[in-house]
Amino acid sequence: MSHLFSPLTIRSVTLSNRLWVSPMCMYSAVDGVPQEWHHAHLAQFASGGAGLIVAEATAVVPEGRISPRDTGLWNDAQRDAWASIVDAVHARGARIGVQLAHAGRKASTWWPWAEERGSVPAAQGGWTTVAPSAIAFEGFDAPEALDASGIAGVVDAFAVAARRALDAGFDVLEIHGAHGYLLHQFLSPLSNHRDDAYGGSLENRARLLLEVTDAVRRVAGDDVPVFMRISATDHAPGGFTPDEAAVVAEWAVEHGADLIDVSSGGLVAHQRIEVHPGYQVPLAAAVRQGGRIPSSAVGLLTSGAQAESVLAEGAADAIFAGREWLRDPHFGLRAAHELGEEVAWPDQYLRARWH
Repeated sequence: MSHLFSPLTIRSVTLSNRLWVSPMCMYSAVDGVPQEWHHAHLAQFASGGAGLIVAEATAVVPEGRISPRDTGLWNDAQRDAWASIVDAVHARGARIGVQLAHAGRKASTWWPWAEERGSVPAAQGGWTTVAPSAIAFEGFDAPEALDASGIAGVVDAFAVAARRALDAGFDVLEIHGAHGYLLHQFLSPLSNHRDDAYGGSLENRARLLLEVTDAVRRVAGDDVPVFMRISATDHAPGGFTPDEAAVVAEWAVEHGADLIDVSSGGLVAHQRIEVHPGYQVPLAAAVRQGGRIPSSAVGLLTSGAQAESVLAEGAADAIFAGREWLRDPHFGLRAAHELGEEVAWPDQYLRARWH
């Protein structure tokens, strides 16, 4: 059996393979409630052979949304809408997680295909954002710096959203600590200029992320896997580094994280990133530390053979892909065929099975 199509058990959850769907924002929710689009979008990957599907960055509070069209888990209507989507994925034989998120100073922005850019004005549904420090991301409105009670509120919001996620039936919880959003903003010295217990040293900059991890783990109990997505480098001078990421990943595991979902960048600062197939795999390998820290790799991974080689070389324990699943919602079935693996096909698709 290939590495890619060998099962992986994390706590009480067994995933049928290690080719997974990354969280990808659809900017199609209404008041944080996922719609029919989300149902069709996510269920198709289960039919296409994904071992795990992680639903998009889902805000734990209204002001944590990237845009007014983001999904949320701050109320029961959102929970109930997610539950039917979870049921659809389970009915097709896959597991599903959700990425719990807070966008911080990169919240209240226009969705990608809007004619406007930058921050959404209050008159058009926008809001005042929050961050570790009152430093605006270039092109966006200035945020307010979180005080002690605001920080405690963030931790509580992640815990409450995690409870709703479990009530909706999600199998895996992922904490979004990457891509220039709030928890990453605390990690990066480019956006965190605090001089209290949440700023300065790496230990202080990681404090909020670890407090959130503790809170989510308490809700998850002993059975539910908790993942953490991090950007292992800011790709910017003076920013968060791979060496720091490896340390933070180790701390996160000590605080209850089961797997580190390794990405990079994400615009803590404007930067140009040279990309190529597998360009982020070395970061996953560095975080994994030879197998000590379970990790996943992502970034222009587009074929079964390529994904298999990443696992065979010991760079990661699993593969997340995004755009390739959008191009081919049956990427899992195709990758299995490429590797000569026999996997379960939906009965409805058997007439198209490769031989």
